[in-house]
Amino acid sequence: MGTVNRLIVIVLFEGVDLLDVTGPPEVFSLVPHETTGRVGYEVVLAAETTAPVTTAAGVRILPDTTFSEVAERTIDTLLVPGSVEVDGDRRTHPVADPGTVARVKALAGRTRRVASVCVGAHILAAAGLLDGKRATTHWSTAQRLAADHPAVRVDPDPIFIREEGEIWTGAGISACLDLSLALVAEDFGEQVALRVARQLVMYLKRPGGQSQFSVPLEPVSTTRRIEDLRHHILNNLDQRLTVPDLAAYAHVSDRQLTRIFKSELGVTPHAYIESARVELAGNLLESTDATLERVATLCGFGTVDTLIRAFRRRHATTPSEYRASLRAAPVRVTAETSGRNRVTAETE
Repeated sequence: MGTVNRLIVIVLFEGVDLLDVTGPPEVFSLVPHETTGRVGYEVVLAAETTAPVTTAAGVRILPDTTFSEVAERTIDTLLVPGSVEVDGDRRTHPVADPGTVARVKALAGRTRRVASVCVGAHILAAAGLLDGKRATTHWSTAQRLAADHPAVRVDPDPIFIREEGEIWTGAGISACLDLSLALVAEDFGEQVALRVARQLVMYLKRPGGQSQFSVPLEPVSTTRRIEDLRHHILNNLDQRLTVPDLAAYAHVSDRQLTRIFKSELGVTPHAYIESARVELAGNLLESTDATLERVATLCGFGTVDTLIRAFRRRHATTPSEYRASLRAAPVRVTAETSGRNRVTAETE
């Protein structure tokens, strides 16, 4: 029996984000190692010409083929990365070059499946491929995507979305790995995708519905004091974190601490801490076999009842129901560091 490879074409253009291009092939390259070795992917990089393309990181990439040449082949998956420009006011603008948009639109017509990575969704939208569909992109350009393309139902929360007609959109930037794993799972099954994730030492395989918004990644505050406090909180979630404790750490009064949190982050210190603890609890519930008692301790809730109440407030569900609906595969909690909780995965 001969080797069976699905052709994946990754679109290249000047200023493309490097990780968007190099991340997915790392995932796809491991499939033969986790299967019979006779199935997998052929990944090619296509551009307008075969001249080197300079990425946003300044690294030059040599295309394998041209758009015209690859158009003669049967394409299984067209993968469209993104690019942004930052203006003098440090505002981010997605790039959707008309020439690239036209090429993507033409190639999509002869492709089984189309997927965008990060702000590549703006290219798909400009090509009309997302009209009437739900789509995601990097959170920083989601409002722009919705404004520029009102026919697209933009959802900035999930890390990736699959729509009818085999149109996939992914958030950024490392979410390109989650999207790639989801494509592997669709093609070769969940177990293969999980084994690939373990080989990459990834945080296992996150479901598409998981939020791309992480408490540590919420809008950065304008003061160093709050940033230091945020890091202190995230590194000590299993410790006592009261307003007086935090105020003492920041060398401010209790009242001033609360005022700073509300003005900078829009929430009270208590609400921020609870959000961070619930997020960590969700990660542990999804990917470990830790008991609810253990999760409550690691996240600083103290008791299971406190954990359950916080979970209901944030997710309108219980920790057990959350674990059952989102858990991908179990690993064991084998160690934790002082200050920062750490989970170590053990493969079976």
